[in-house]
Amino acid sequence: MNLADMLSYADIQDLSRIAHTYNCECNGHSKNELIQSILTTVNRKEVFERQVTDMPIEDVRFLNSLIFDPRGSFSLEELIARVQQSRFIKEEDEEWNPRDMILRFKQRGWLFNGYSQQTRYLFQVPADLKRRFGDALTKQFQRRLVAAKEPEVYRDEQKLIVDDIAHFLQYVHQNEAVLTADNTMYKRQLLQVLDRLSVKEEPAPKTAWRFGYGRMFKDYPNRFSFIYDYCYYTELITEHHQVLALSDKGRERVTHATKEDLVQVYRFWLRLYKNAIPNLQSLVHWLDKIAKSWVTLESVKETLVPLIRPFYYDTPESVLEQRIVRMMMHLGLLRIGESDEFGTVVQVTKLGNGVIQGSYVADEDKITIPFENRSGEA
Repeated sequence: MNLADMLSYADIQDLSRIAHTYNCECNGHSKNELIQSILTTVNRKEVFERQVTDMPIEDVRFLNSLIFDPRGSFSLEELIARVQQSRFIKEEDEEWNPRDMILRFKQRGWLFNGYSQQTRYLFQVPADLKRRFGDALTKQFQRRLVAAKEPEVYRDEQKLIVDDIAHFLQYVHQNEAVLTADNTMYKRQLLQVLDRLSVKEEPAPKTAWRFGYGRMFKDYPNRFSFIYDYCYYTELITEHHQVLALSDKGRERVTHATKEDLVQVYRFWLRLYKNAIPNLQSLVHWLDKIAKSWVTLESVKETLVPLIRPFYYDTPESVLEQRIVRMMMHLGLLRIGESDEFGTVVQVTKLGNGVIQGSYVADEDKITIPFENRSGEA
């Protein structure tokens, strides 16, 4: 429903509070006058954009969690969790209450309680406002971006990740791979696998910590650990009795030379990485909106880093560069180029735009990584 519909279902006390927020001058005892006055004020472009521009960063992060979610309704518990995720610095403030932000959004007419018996305990965002929020924030973000010309060189991996999943399955089909006691490949065989792949990687460095981005992230390099996890969680491979082998499903893939659906691979990435990056899906949508043409990575960082929570030793900058932008390139969603004039530049591919726009993964749909596999976590 749009704002006008939701206002018509709201009671006069809620309408009065919204009218007071916007300094509407009207008869406070007339529901019809209140609705007309609120709509007139909110529909004024400069009023709406000023409201969005003046929002504190926590409000922007909370709003960001709502505008790319296609669902119409949210429970109070969901909203509280999203407000809590939007507050990166936990100050010792006993008076802070996540419900205050929800109340502020209600007073602005940005959130409404449902009107039916089934939805009365749920909250809804007016559909037309959701679109306007997206447009207003896009305009705000685009002001910070630096457009670039097509770079002299760029990497565009297209569907190479789908090819390399097939190459890995082919290797497991042709070779008996004995695993170590903690179910990892021995270095000789790992090197053989890495050598078969289209995108070259070195074995993972033995650093003090590698966790949060998948079950095998601690043992294998970034891209291959993702490929391995994809094959493991989609039950294409098995790890019985310290032997890596194909499952029946995996053998069928190899026998019929069937390749994976890139949309499913992308959806798996969202489910795997959202443990460390809860708002990953909305960040990908922002990249799709702001990087349709070549833009500098530096200006993308300036725009999106405030929305990113650090993850242990990963700073917001490294989360954006290494975990999001680079992995989007590996998934064929984004190109990364190097320009003498502009430095590192990025652009979402046509393939990426189609995959991103056509996919949605619910907040609660995530891959849960067993605690014992989170090497180095204190």
